[in-house]
Amino acid sequence: MKWWKNIKNNPLARVGATLLLIFYIAVMGADFFAPYNAYSAQTDGSLLPPTPIYWRNHGKWIGPHVYPTTQGPTNLDTGERELKEDREKPCALGLFVKGDQYKFLGLTLNRHLFGATGTGRINLLGTDEQGRDQFSRLLHGGRISLFIGLVGISVSFPLGMIVGGISGYFGGWLDVILMRLVEVLMTIPGIYLLVALAAVLPPSLTSAQRFLLIVLITSFISWSGLARVIRGQVLSLKEQEFVQAARAMGGKPLYIIIRHVLPQTASYIIISATLAVPGFIVAESVLSLIGLGIQQPDPSWGNLLSLATNASIMVLQPWLIWPPAILIILTVLSFNLLGDGLRDALDPRSTS
Repeated sequence: MKWWKNIKNNPLARVGATLLLIFYIAVMGADFFAPYNAYSAQTDGSLLPPTPIYWRNHGKWIGPHVYPTTQGPTNLDTGERELKEDREKPCALGLFVKGDQYKFLGLTLNRHLFGATGTGRINLLGTDEQGRDQFSRLLHGGRISLFIGLVGISVSFPLGMIVGGISGYFGGWLDVILMRLVEVLMTIPGIYLLVALAAVLPPSLTSAQRFLLIVLITSFISWSGLARVIRGQVLSLKEQEFVQAARAMGGKPLYIIIRHVLPQTASYIIISATLAVPGFIVAESVLSLIGLGIQQPDPSWGNLLSLATNASIMVLQPWLIWPPAILIILTVLSFNLLGDGLRDALDPRSTS
């Protein structure tokens, strides 16, 4: 397949696809890849920095290990706290370590990809203010942040395709009404509508319910642009010979639209879908950042990033801020790189 060869020959598209593959595998297997439960708090473990990994104990090589850590009093002048490590109790790091239980395909498992034995804990990205492992929360939070885009386009794109296809195929008064509706929706500023609607949601909603509402609200205002483009393509396609042949054979209009016309727009739809996913991810992140999206204790990259609103955390615990910010940036960039690669591979008019 020529388009697949073009994708493989595009290094930026390969980088984007590889990063996305790694991210989706990591979040789907978060229970296994994360060393701890995303909701379990560590005793005396609030706002710990990333755990240092040691290889020698008292000058003797014993392999990778960590030490049990306790916190001393806080320095009132600098805000820093003394961390005390028990160097007499090295805790080895290993693979497939027993830990918190989780469900997988109906089975109860307790093995994690890596972890510390004994009383030590390995917090690769430190802990939050509740003593929860930040790395584990990032992996579990990625399920919401990454899949909200896929769910969003699965709702908005079929709607935009059908409306655009019907409008372009039938024309006349139906076309006028549908396009005026589309134009009204396109004038609505998306992020302000999201903030306004999210602000009036009852606080009793669960994170799952909020997730669905964010998807529905975002999908409701994001299909209009696709509908206009699909309409334009259908206007030219409906006069093609294969459409005329389908009509002569007695094909019903809706069948012709879905079976013959819309598949001809597949390359544009694939490219648009890839480039639209970052918009859903950013919308969720912004809403969660300002406290109107996924609520604690459920993690998402947006509400993990909301700690950036606390100036003291930005200064004293920057390890809580940078990881979710970097992951959001890399995800959006990866989708854009992949979308550009698909455009170059599938769109014969593209010369870039």
